[in-house]
Amino acid sequence: MTAAHTGTQGGPRLALRELDVHFATDAGDVHAVDGVSLEVAPGEILAIVGESGSGKSVTARSVLGLLPETAEASGAVLVSGTDLVGLSAARLRALRGEDVSMIFQEPSSALNPVFPIWWQLGEGLRAHRPKITRKEIRAEAVRALDSVGIPDAAERIDRYPHEFSGGQKQRIMIAMALALGAELIVADEPTTALDVTVQAEILDLLREIRRRHGTSIIVITHNMGVVADLADSVAVMHHGKIIERAGVQELFAAPREAYTKKLLAAVPHLGRDSAWTALDPAQRAALEEAAPVVVAKDLVIEYPGRLGRAPFRAVNGVDFEIRAGEVFGLVGESGSGKTTIGRAIAGLERTTGGSLSVLGHEMNGMREKAFKPLRRRIGFVFQDPATSFNPHLTIEQCIAEPLIVHEEHLSPAERGARVRALLEAVELPGTYAGRYPHELSGGQRQRISLARALVLEPELLIADEPTSALDVSVQATVLDLFRELQQRLGFAALFISHDLAVVDSLAHRIGVLFRGDLVEDGHGPDVLQRPRHQYTRKLIASLPVPDPVEQAARREAFAREWGGDAQG
Repeated sequence: MTAAHTGTQGGPRLALRELDVHFATDAGDVHAVDGVSLEVAPGEILAIVGESGSGKSVTARSVLGLLPETAEASGAVLVSGTDLVGLSAARLRALRGEDVSMIFQEPSSALNPVFPIWWQLGEGLRAHRPKITRKEIRAEAVRALDSVGIPDAAERIDRYPHEFSGGQKQRIMIAMALALGAELIVADEPTTALDVTVQAEILDLLREIRRRHGTSIIVITHNMGVVADLADSVAVMHHGKIIERAGVQELFAAPREAYTKKLLAAVPHLGRDSAWTALDPAQRAALEEAAPVVVAKDLVIEYPGRLGRAPFRAVNGVDFEIRAGEVFGLVGESGSGKTTIGRAIAGLERTTGGSLSVLGHEMNGMREKAFKPLRRRIGFVFQDPATSFNPHLTIEQCIAEPLIVHEEHLSPAERGARVRALLEAVELPGTYAGRYPHELSGGQRQRISLARALVLEPELLIADEPTSALDVSVQATVLDLFRELQQRLGFAALFISHDLAVVDSLAHRIGVLFRGDLVEDGHGPDVLQRPRHQYTRKLIASLPVPDPVEQAARREAFAREWGGDAQG
């Protein structure tokens, strides 16, 4: 740790003193943050970890005075010596950007889709420098995008958010946070839902910002690999309290609190719990001999070009099979074609070449009328259950929707009994049937999504990134539940994810997609422990592991082989 991290150069960048935050709700007072005290030194990277509802995001938003009107805060939030609690709105606006900035969790929703990037970067500049000219804003926008590694910045400042990839949008959010020279940055889940290679680039960028500017960074995350890779110290939150604070190596090597030990134990480790290795020889032989329920041969999925542009080929002649009772994992970067293949199997995308047989039905040239009877045999678990449920329907109505469509003969009582049996199967009380989606946590909604996908007892389940936004302990619960239900019910599954460790723990066979090509396909240990293709090796090398010492060595090895920043 450098001198800048020790706090010897003046006082701390951030000091919380007995911070308390209460929310007034219809159900009564909620004590979200309970007497939190902590400091962040100049140049220090602090990770705050804990389950959803632990208070970490509320604590982070308190640092910028971004709490809603229903919140009541007490205590002190000192940013570079200035207490933010009780400050006027005008004074808070003056501090935001210049003293402290925030990188929001989802750049796609934080960026305005109708304004070009230079205009959005200029919003903060105009707020603090009212006399700044359009020419100066554009020059600052080019400099900011250059500083975060966006290529062709002078030309791309005129583009709109949808014209950038997920990783590039996250870089733009970081550029906005840096635009006014803030010495403290709060990053709320800055790598959630990013591919491991893009995640590695963002982490390198945050390290470089700290090295170059001495910026202090608070990272809110549920990814313990990211914590091990990036943080100097870690604060663990539980029920609104900081229950443990330690240096990153100390916390991973010798956690004191039982809750911290539980968090670390829930983290999946690549190669430790391989689903294929866990099978006995008879189970492996049975899977190898099972009849395929999905067969792709030279599968092509292409989107027509618009405004004179050439067609875009999302899937480029891939071959694979999914056998009855087998979990097939599909990994690769965003844009590699994973979700497109999953949607094509479910009949939600048209195939344009080759052959795709699903449950004996050819999907190339598929006619909806012929395929509709097969839909009841296919379940789909969406990435974000919050947006896949109708907010006006109860949980019982959400789960029962497929029964109403495909099993019209069932009476309301019979549907209700089926729903309650499924709630018990996903380990939720039957009383939850009368609740609405917004009344459940993220992990509970994902269990409901799994219940809805299974309500028709499908032969094939498609799960598209079902755990990417879940805390590690909740993720572990959902994965255990998925594994138990798959073994008990015997459905085949396509499991799409960018988390290699999660895929290894669930999938019997794994396919690796790269720009529409299936570059590798085999049993889990063969693909992830003995990769043949260079891209697979890069994916594995990019994956941060929840061990600071091992991760530091991996980062240096990655930099030697692939290039990039190996310095912390």
